[in-house]
Amino acid sequence: MGDRRQKMIYKFHQYMNNIALSRKLTMLYVCCVLLPLVVTDSVVLYIVLNNQHTKQQHAMENEASAIQYSLTNSIEYAAATAKQIYMNEYIERYLNCEYAGPLAYVEAYQDFVKTTLFKGGAGMDNSIITMYADNPTIVNGSEFSQLSAIENADWYRTFEESGRDTMLYFYYDNEKSPAVEAKRKVLFLKKLDFFSGNKCEKFLKIELDYSNMVRGLVKLGYEFPVYVCQGDRVLLANDGHSSVNQNFDQFTMEHKIGVSKEMSLYGSEMQIYILEPETDVVKELWANMPLIALLILTNAILPWRLMKELNRSLTVRIEQLSQVFDKVEDEELSRIDEISGSDEIGRLMQNYNRMAERTNDLIQTVYKDRIKQQEMDIARQSAELLALHSQIDPHFLFNALETIRMHCVLRNELEIAKMVEKLAIMERQNVEWATDTVEIGREMEFVEAYLGLQKYRFGDRLSYDLDVEKKCLGIEIPKLSVVTFVENACIHGIENKTTQGWIFVRIYIEKEELCIEVEDTGNGMEENEHQRLLDLMRDASIDRLKEKGRVGIINACLRLKMVTDNQVKFALESERGVGTMVQIRIPYAPE
Repeated sequence: MGDRRQKMIYKFHQYMNNIALSRKLTMLYVCCVLLPLVVTDSVVLYIVLNNQHTKQQHAMENEASAIQYSLTNSIEYAAATAKQIYMNEYIERYLNCEYAGPLAYVEAYQDFVKTTLFKGGAGMDNSIITMYADNPTIVNGSEFSQLSAIENADWYRTFEESGRDTMLYFYYDNEKSPAVEAKRKVLFLKKLDFFSGNKCEKFLKIELDYSNMVRGLVKLGYEFPVYVCQGDRVLLANDGHSSVNQNFDQFTMEHKIGVSKEMSLYGSEMQIYILEPETDVVKELWANMPLIALLILTNAILPWRLMKELNRSLTVRIEQLSQVFDKVEDEELSRIDEISGSDEIGRLMQNYNRMAERTNDLIQTVYKDRIKQQEMDIARQSAELLALHSQIDPHFLFNALETIRMHCVLRNELEIAKMVEKLAIMERQNVEWATDTVEIGREMEFVEAYLGLQKYRFGDRLSYDLDVEKKCLGIEIPKLSVVTFVENACIHGIENKTTQGWIFVRIYIEKEELCIEVEDTGNGMEENEHQRLLDLMRDASIDRLKEKGRVGIINACLRLKMVTDNQVKFALESERGVGTMVQIRIPYAPE
């Protein structure tokens, strides 16, 4: 049996050796090109369709997760505002107080607003905050009303029946009381029962901007149709089913759902539906079948017609190349003296000659390319530094000018106020950067000038102390790096504090490090906010600057990282009600 098999193999080899090259190419084309083409194209088509479906599924899942995150973030912002009000002792006393009459209430309200710096929006754009209390001495209006004003409202009864102390509620308000146009609303509801010994029942309602939520969903530009539903109600959508002045539509496209995601926010159970696109790949392929058939026919005939010419064109010059490669000696390549043709084999011969000529210069060429790459990296870093210069917003200067202007207005010095206002406009147009570094002495002059101006704003509420070692005065640091943290201490530490606050700036040398400390006795931060700010400082980057919030701090930290080759170290200590301290340590080697 083995001998017979060997004989068959031998005969096959002999047969193949005796076949002309043209027939070999034909057999090669049929067996190795045409048949595999049909099989592999079928497999590839299946894989492409399957991968397209998988990719589409992943994209829809990512879109659903992004929408869940966006909605959660919007609602949690309202929840955070509600928590601040929930734990506010001033508001608690204000709502519990029994007033002698409407005039006494109005005077108390004006004093409350001045004392607590409370504003109805609480920093939430287009949102309406209303607090209700079972206190008959309160005059309905503004942010406060009597509880009796809402006892018959459907949404309030729904909240009471739920038995919850916090709830998110979507509904269509068509009660027309007061007489306003019916529209969709989103409410964040919470009982105000944090303090023990409540004299009366209190309740908080935050009406979120429904239109803003819809616009935010549309502006995100998602690839697939998005529906956020509650049961069979369409709460939000990005395809025109979210008109604020119409009742909620009914969701009727269950058959088109590609991905669904459940989410629960404060007692409100919602479903995120991502619909599959209308495109049908199979139908498109079938519609283009005549063109596909023409292409297949062309691919089958043209190679057959070229077989004879390929036989003549290939074998002779391939043999010529083979002979040249056989002459390679002493790690050098010989040149091809005669090159015939300008097709791929002809160009291959030409490229081979050029390759042989450049072999001895290859190492030097690589070295030059590396030097060029290094120069490009340096240029890129310089461009990033210049971009940082252009992004710095000298808001502390304009805040100081605004303080002076308001001081003049309060003293009825309107002409001076107008002059300062114009000066601020001129300065905003003429802020320029000559260099990014400045001596600490000059930086501290700016810090002292800034704090001196802030004294006009805060009065006795602000005190400060600047302590700089003499040997530090001539050390250069990035411009505005210290005053940025001082400004942050004023705005986030002292501004919201009703009692006296201090700001301390200390600069000294310790263990071959330049230490810069900015400390305030302001309101301080919670642990999660403290950690988030520290992470922003340590992870400062160009991409971080594109995000909102703490732009000045991120900018200063990023410039410090760049000028110190990422050797700067940041530390942050903060305690709610006590204050905050920022410490910056920069390697320093005296000359």
